[in-house]
Amino acid sequence: MQTRSKRPLTLRDVSEASGVSEMTVSRVLRKKGDVSAATREKVQEAARRLGYVPNKIAGALASQRVNLVAVIIPSLGNMVFPEVLSGISEELEGTELQPVVGVTDYQPEKEEKVLFEMLSWRPSGVIIAGLEHSEASRAMLKQAGIPVVEIMDTDGEAIDTAVGISHRRAGRLMADEIIKAGYKRIGFMGTKMPLDHRARKRFEGFTQTLAKNGIEIADQEFYSGGSALAKGREMTAAMLKRTPDLDFLYYSNDMIGAGGLLYLHETGADIPNTIGLAGFNGVELLDGLPLQLATMDACRREIGQTAARIIAARNAEGSNDEGQVVELSPTLSFGATLRKS
Repeated sequence: MQTRSKRPLTLRDVSEASGVSEMTVSRVLRKKGDVSAATREKVQEAARRLGYVPNKIAGALASQRVNLVAVIIPSLGNMVFPEVLSGISEELEGTELQPVVGVTDYQPEKEEKVLFEMLSWRPSGVIIAGLEHSEASRAMLKQAGIPVVEIMDTDGEAIDTAVGISHRRAGRLMADEIIKAGYKRIGFMGTKMPLDHRARKRFEGFTQTLAKNGIEIADQEFYSGGSALAKGREMTAAMLKRTPDLDFLYYSNDMIGAGGLLYLHETGADIPNTIGLAGFNGVELLDGLPLQLATMDACRREIGQTAARIIAARNAEGSNDEGQVVELSPTLSFGATLRKS
């Protein structure tokens, strides 16, 4: 792992990188004064490349920090991240640190903007979802000089510290159980994956394990938008009409899986004998379904707690230890929709 510079970047660094005076750099970054478009672009490009973020704490030393922990997540519109936030809040409750949340909507450009604004207030740490970021975001995180914990995923190289599960391993484990149970004609339904990296990794682990056992996905469908029961019903009905001999349906999350389960239950399908189903995330809200959906717990609360504990310890001890990867182990629940081998 590359060692990050511990010295906070200054206007002089941007000045030297852009070839203009510190005063001009200051005008550009404060959006003040008359500066040509060409010079403005030169300064902004240098700042992005270096990962420079201006300090908004007026009159404070560059090393001063506020007792805030920036928590940057892709969504508040599903059941996943609120539980992570609960874990973070619980762990920080006995400290002077307070979490402040920013939402990116799975958009790298929005992540850059949220990260820029949060770092400009000099927080005491960053907890950010995922390991995939734009070059500008990675530069800002590397140069921040504070603890950075990337959460939810361990399949990749962390900037500083990572806490999560291996989504490729989660996909492999689910595929193993489906194969052991004797299912062979498998359909997959999930989110469009270019920006949902964790769903993509589960799908990769899942399909690779199937392929090693001579099984290919018989049908698949991807959707955009929030996880919804209605979307799960709609996709399940369309897929079974298109490929009626499927004997197992694997969903990238529990919400669309629940929609599929409700549809099949209403049609009188013999679950899990004629057709099985499984989702992902272990959403407790769905325990009231007619049948309990097979799923895998993503350790969400524990991830939040562990990440917050690392941030709090690093601030209390003044430690600069980096490179720690905490991989948690998800638990598979067979429910009533996956035969036990």
